[in-house]
Parts: sequence; C-alpha cells; structure tokens
Amino acid sequence: MASSFLSLLLKAAILGAVLLLPRLLWNYLTSPIKDIPGPFLAKFTNFWRLYSHWARTHIESQRELHEKYGSAVRIGPNCVSISDPSLISKIYSTRGEFVKSDLYRVADAHNDGKLVESIFSTRSNAFHSMYIKPVQKSFAIGSILKMEPLVDSTLESLCEHIEERFIEGANAGTSFDIASWAHLYTWDVISELTFSKKMGFLETGADVEGYIATNKFLMGYFNWVGQLPSLDQWLANNPLLFSPFKYPTFSGIAGICAQRMVERIQNPAQAKHDDFLNLFLQTKTDYPGIVRDEDIVGYLSLNLLGGADTIAIALSALVYHLLRNPAAHIRLVTELTTAGLAFPASYAVTSRLPYLSAVISESIRMHPSIGHILERVVPATGLELRDGRKIAPGTIVGMNPWIVARSTEVYGEDVDTFRPERWLQGEGESVEVYEARVTKMRNTEFAFGAGRRVCTGKPIAMVELHKAVATLFGRFEIELDDPKTQWELTKGWFVFPTKIMVKVRKAKGRT
Repeated sequence: MASSFLSLLLKAAILGAVLLLPRLLWNYLTSPIKDIPGPFLAKFTNFWRLYSHWARTHIESQRELHEKYGSAVRIGPNCVSISDPSLISKIYSTRGEFVKSDLYRVADAHNDGKLVESIFSTRSNAFHSMYIKPVQKSFAIGSILKMEPLVDSTLESLCEHIEERFIEGANAGTSFDIASWAHLYTWDVISELTFSKKMGFLETGADVEGYIATNKFLMGYFNWVGQLPSLDQWLANNPLLFSPFKYPTFSGIAGICAQRMVERIQNPAQAKHDDFLNLFLQTKTDYPGIVRDEDIVGYLSLNLLGGADTIAIALSALVYHLLRNPAAHIRLVTELTTAGLAFPASYAVTSRLPYLSAVISESIRMHPSIGHILERVVPATGLELRDGRKIAPGTIVGMNPWIVARSTEVYGEDVDTFRPERWLQGEGESVEVYEARVTKMRNTEFAFGAGRRVCTGKPIAMVELHKAVATLFGRFEIELDDPKTQWELTKGWFVFPTKIMVKVRKAKGRT
C-alpha cells in the first residue's frame, strides 16, 4: 500500500515537472534580463535565492557572484543584485521612482484579521509620505538632543549593572556576552525615549517577555520568506482557521504602547515630558483627521521595534572589532582620556572627537546591521547600468549594504580590514584630496538605506553610539575573554552578533 502511494506520488511529481518545464523555458527565453549573468538555477526560479537566505549564506554567495560576474548579477528570474555604488542615488533617489517590491508585503502588520501596511512595509510612496510627515520632525537631531537625559539615565543604569554583576566583590573578573547586554541596553533606552519608562531589560538582565527573541525570529522569517512572498500566505498568514503554522507576533508590544498612550492622556501633568509619546500625541492636534489613536500606537510600536536591534548590532560589532585591533583600541582610549570626559558622556562633546567618529563610521561600514538586498522595482523609464546595459521596467533590483561596503573602488583594496584611519586625513594628504575621498565614502554609506525611504532613526543611532562607546571605553578597561575565540553571526535581514565574551575593570582615575 505504502509503495503504491509513493509510486503514485513520484509519478505526480514527474508529471508536474514535465508540465512546468516548458513554461520555465519560455520564461527564460523571453526574459528581458536573460543577458544578465548569474547562477543557472536562478534564471528559472526564485528557489535559488530562497535557499541561500534560508541557509543564511546569502551575503557570502552574493559577494562571490559579484566578484565573478561584475556589478549586476541575476539572482532570480526577475531579480538583479547591483553592487555599483554610483547607482545608489538613482535606485534610492529622494523622488522614489523605484518603489519597494513585494518582499515588504511579508512585513505588513495584522489588525483585526487584515493586513495593514506600515511606514516600513508600504509599497506606496503616497502612503509613506502621508504617514511619515506628521512625525518626521520628531526624529530631527534637535528633538533627539532634548531627550538626551533619558539616554543618560539608561546609560548610567547599564554601567551600574556592569559594575554590580561583573566587577565588584565576588563577581570581579566575571566574563559576559556584551552583545547580549547591548541588546538589553538598547531596548531599555528606546523605551525611555519613547515613553520615559524603561521596560526592565537591564534590571532583570533578561529578555523581557521574549521581545528580543520574537523580533529575531520574525526578522529571520522575513529574510527568507520574502524571497518568495506568496509563501507567507501558506505560513504565517495562512487564512485557514486551523492553520498548523503558528508564529509569534508583536501584539504584546502594541498592547504596551496603547497602555502607555492611555496613561499619558489620563495624566496631563506628564505632557511636559520630552519623549516620543508626547511628540506623537501632538500630531493629533497638528494633523486633525489624519492622525488617529491607532496611528499613534503604530508610531510607538515601530519606534520600539526599529530602534533597538539595529543599534545593538552596531554597538556589539564596534566593541568586537575594536578589541580585535589593539592599535585602534589604544588610540581611541587615548583620545577619550585626553578629552577629560564626564560620564555619561555628552553628545555635544563626543560628536567632536574625530577618532571616535572614525571608529563608529568604520564599524558601521564593516558590519551594517542589515545584510539583505533592499529591493526596488525598476520604473517605466528602465535602469541603465554604467556599462550601458539596460534593466527592463518591472525588474526587481537592489543593493546589499554588506556588498556595497566592500567596494574597493570607494574604500580601497583593504575593504576587509578594520581601519578607522581611512575616515581621517592621511599624512601628507592634501585637504582637497581628503575631502573628495571622504565625500565619496559618505555618498556610498548605505547602512541606513538612502533616498526617500532612508531610516528616520539614524540621528538616534548616532547619538546613542557616540555616547555609549565614549562612556564604556572611557569608564572601563575592556578586553576579550579569549582573543582567539571568534564571535558568531546570525545572518538574516539583520546580521546579529553573539558570543562576544569580555571582561571589564574600572579604568583607573576615571568614574
């Protein structure tokens, strides 16, 4: 009986393949991008790129393909990966002619059983403009600096917990994973910035309600299912009542945000707080009929979900690269010591420290938080490559920040070397040459995206990173527990570092 069933199943599979083969062949022969080189299987099906993302080898495979085939590589029947930095301003322009692809449909939110687009997931420029305009000024550097005391209180809490748990008394010399604590810190600091209240990550030293793990899982799901968006309807968004696939959601985060909003409305005295909640509530007055309570909950939720992981990744990667490069480590500590900082260090002072800024820029280049192609759809005007080849309208194109950051044309031959000095004026280098070189690098920065859909949280990241790095390396002596041990990376939409085991001591003469 079983053998008969297997035989029937095999025959059905063979018949399906026979029926499908002519269509695949026809699609290949008539494809307007058939001259773009790439893996053989990718010419016929998206399963090649789906597998590479599922196996978490997509960054390495994309880099190898670009080294083999050049600046344009076909990674799907209708998808082309681009590595030419000169096309960033074209594909990701401020006009937004290249709209987001259906990849982002997988990130749509759930509301009463319906899928709802967000600022991040929407494919509509009109929707994005309407939704982002009321809160755009809230993310300006001036607004962020008004909230700096909230960052200070959380940074001070981080330092106190490090001292209590890993330095003082019987705990002296205890090693710990600083990547884990960077996550606890950034979740608490973004909750402080959002509604002037920590969520308890540092206090408990744990992942509150599993929010960090949930975000990691869902971003991993987004990473590989997004390669074949129709899969989402069979998995997380399966409409069947008794679907066997159950996935975690962010309903808990939305619930907390709704609760904090109601508490704030019921306590007018708290309206003087400098935080995002009050800024978002003000948009109801400034944009009547456009911003509703549910929109404010959406803004708050996206703030928490988008403002923690990316900065934790950047901070973790910086610590790792700096500790593995003693010369850079010593030079940074020397600069911080000479500056005579008070802790927590202020952004006004730390933003003017050249080597610190160079370390941050280099770390973000070496390890962008996003390790995924930011997909866009070629508009009716098409896309012309630098060598004259043309990409047809309707084709999905995009760039991976990890690939762009390895451009030898922009950064030199040592792109795999952590060298903050590349962001500083070299000995004997003229001002004109230095400024032209750095401008080219700045124009190629892609870790936060670019153009119309650039990450609005970049000013938050810059403030947090300058303050946290200066405070941690100014206040503590930090070293790897075992310099021979490599970190571990989980590669998906985000590239999460883990197991960065360090030991810390109080720096002599600094508090």
